[in-house]
Amino acid sequence: MEKLNFARVGEVMYHEKLENGLNVFVFPKPEFQKGYAFFATNYGGMDMRFCLNGEWHNTPAGVAHYLEHKMFDTQQGNALQDLAANGASPNAFTSNDITGYYFDSTEKFEENLRILLSFVSVPWFTQESVDKERGIIGQEIGMIEDDPHWKCYMNLMKALFQHHPIRVSVAGSVESIAQITPETLYACHKAFYDPANMVLCVAGPVDPEHICRAAREILPKEAGPIAAKDYGETEQPQVNQSYIEERMEVSAPIFQLGWKGDPQINGEDRLRQELVGTLALEVLLGNSTPLYARLYREGLINQEFSYGYESSAGCAFLAADGESKNPSAVCAAVAAEAARIVREGVDQALWERVKKGVYGNKVRGLNSFENLCVGQAQAFFAGHDFLRFAELFGSITKKEAEQLIASWVTGERTALSVVLAKEET
Repeated sequence: MEKLNFARVGEVMYHEKLENGLNVFVFPKPEFQKGYAFFATNYGGMDMRFCLNGEWHNTPAGVAHYLEHKMFDTQQGNALQDLAANGASPNAFTSNDITGYYFDSTEKFEENLRILLSFVSVPWFTQESVDKERGIIGQEIGMIEDDPHWKCYMNLMKALFQHHPIRVSVAGSVESIAQITPETLYACHKAFYDPANMVLCVAGPVDPEHICRAAREILPKEAGPIAAKDYGETEQPQVNQSYIEERMEVSAPIFQLGWKGDPQINGEDRLRQELVGTLALEVLLGNSTPLYARLYREGLINQEFSYGYESSAGCAFLAADGESKNPSAVCAAVAAEAARIVREGVDQALWERVKKGVYGNKVRGLNSFENLCVGQAQAFFAGHDFLRFAELFGSITKKEAEQLIASWVTGERTALSVVLAKEET
C-alpha cells in the first residue's frame, strides 16, 4: 500500500489498487469517532452514449440518475433501511460525470461499509420496481422544471454548448425516462459499475488494510471491460447562442452569465486550469474587487450573487449567477472590466490578497471528510490527486489568470441566460 504525505496541508493518504482494478484511498483520522465512506463510479448523467465489447449503446437521458435510485433495492429489502438501522446516515447523488454512494457512522463502520459495497456492486431490478420508480422520478423532474434557478442554469448550458451532453438534464425528462427498462439499467451497470471504473474513498478512525480487505472480500475478484464514452462533436470556441430568456414565476429577474472555456485533458493540467479559472473569477468579479462594489452599490447585484469554475470531460466554463434588475447591464460591466484587465493587468495587491484567500478557503475545506473523499474521487477520475492543489498553487502566476480572462471572457464566448417574471395578462 502506498503512503502519500501532503506536508503542506498536513494530510496523509493511503492508496492501493486492488487486483480487480478498484482504487482505494484512505485518510486515517484516529482522533475522530465518526467515519465517512464514499463509493463512486466514473459514470454520470452525460454518459448516454458508450461502447462496450465493440457494441455501441445509445441510452435515454436520465439513466445514471435512475440507476442511482434503484441501486438501493436488494432482494432482501432496501439498503438505505439496513444502513439506517445500523446507525449510519446514507445517501447518494448523480452529477454530470460521477455517481456516488456514501454514509457516515460512529458505530459498526466496517459492517456498514460491507453493506455499501454489496448493494452497489450487485444490481437487482424488477419490472414492477422500475415502473414504480418512474412515477417518483417523474414527480422529481416536474419539481426541478418548475425551479427558475435550475431552468436558468440549464438554459445557460444550452446557450454555451451546441453538442456536448452537459446540455441535457441529469434527471432526464418524463419522456426519456419512459424508455428506461430493467434491461437498460442492467446494461449500464455492467458497463460502468465495474471495480476498475470505480473508486472507494474513506476517512475516519479506520485501518487502511481493513478497508482494502473488506473490498477484496465483497467485490468481484477480476476487472471487466470498461465502456468507452462518446460526447459527440468537438465543441467550437464560440457559444451556441449569446442570449436566452424564459418567463416564470419569479419576484425579480434572475440570471446565469457564462463564459465558454477550453477543456483540458485529464491530469495536472486540468487541476491547474481549475485553480487558474477560480483565481481569474476572483480578480474579475470577487467581492473584494471594485467591479463587485460598483455593481452592488448600483443595485445590479445583491447578496445572492455567486460564481465558479466548472469542468467535465470535453467542456469547461466560468459562470456567475444571481438576481438583478438589469442582467444585461451586469454582463456589459463584466465585459468592460475584463477588457480593462487585458489592457492594464490585475492590481498586484489585489492578486496577492485573492490568492491568499482562495488558498485559505481550500485548506479549510479539508476539515470536511466529505470534501476530502468526494474531492479525491473526482480528482482521481480527472487524472490527479485532490491534495496536489497545495503544491501547484504557489506556482500559479498573475499572468496566467490575465491570459485566461483575455482568452475566455470575450464576446464570442459569452452567453447570458435570464428568467423574467411572467407578463401580466
